[in-house]
Amino acid sequence: MDQKTILLVDDSPEILDVLKFILKPHYAIKVATRGALALKLAAGAGAGIDLILLDVMLPDMEGYEVCRLLKADERTRHIPVIFVTARSDPSDEAHGFAIGAEDYIVKPVSAPVVLARVATHLALNDRSRLLEQLVRQRTSMLEQRTRELEETRLQILRRLGRATEFRDNETGMHVLRMSQYVGLLARRIGLSTAEVETMDHAALMHDIGKIGIPDHILRKPDSLTTEEYDIVKTHCQIGADIIGFHESPLLSTCRTVALTHHERWDGQGYPNHLSGTDIPLAGRLTAIADIFDALTSWRPYKTAWNLDRAMQEIDAQCGHALDPVLGATFIGLRPDLERVIAAYPDSASLH
Repeated sequence: MDQKTILLVDDSPEILDVLKFILKPHYAIKVATRGALALKLAAGAGAGIDLILLDVMLPDMEGYEVCRLLKADERTRHIPVIFVTARSDPSDEAHGFAIGAEDYIVKPVSAPVVLARVATHLALNDRSRLLEQLVRQRTSMLEQRTRELEETRLQILRRLGRATEFRDNETGMHVLRMSQYVGLLARRIGLSTAEVETMDHAALMHDIGKIGIPDHILRKPDSLTTEEYDIVKTHCQIGADIIGFHESPLLSTCRTVALTHHERWDGQGYPNHLSGTDIPLAGRLTAIADIFDALTSWRPYKTAWNLDRAMQEIDAQCGHALDPVLGATFIGLRPDLERVIAAYPDSASLH
């Protein structure tokens, strides 16, 4: 085991000689006769100070101030400090403990007392630092597992969303573009990083309810009848029912998105005819991204619109189908939107 190093801080040669005589057979010794030097030695790179015996009366500053500065410095706050002083008043001891000292030895010192106190506090500090290391290791492992769980959950959401899109979209890339669009818009309006991630991940599940729509309606190349369109509209409630109610912010937002992404600002949407800001923000964000991607994507019943025409339509729908403020903000994202379209083309293969 490596030998522990004790820093003796005292301006009295006699006291230093006594302490060195007691401690040197068991520990490596460093000496400082001033407070400033003690601080420098303790904080020095590779100093390896394991414990400090500190006098209260020093030529340049009080030992109490030295202790306070040691405990305020991230580099030295872990080093146990034991005051060695002729002051024996209980108020002096109380003050020393209040600023972070671990113990108090009154001069003249007794060899057995010094050795016992030093050994005790070195052992306690070793255990404390070992515990801190174990906590850091466990915390790191927990954070890693949490990241893996989040990534797994995101992959599940992405695959479920894409599986849904395969039923009426050749490549299933729609949900990936949707997620990106929603994230860009959420970030632009100032949502926090966590809120942005929740919004763009939830967008992946906006059409999960299409699982419950019959293929002969969902994949019909011709115009839908009124009755068939009414059936398609039920995918919002079906999606909300599939996801259910959860305390998880992500799953709760997934449900909100599935239920409200076809509501309209003017109240003419479905399934609940919400209007204005009664439509949850997640639904309003997703509605814009959904309409934009539908306009700029090829479908069996339409060709893809160019960006100029799509942006004009988004602008025209502000205050009607879409939140006017969010719609105007979305239009300002055009360079970013172009990059998303290029990164997730409908011709891309599933990976």
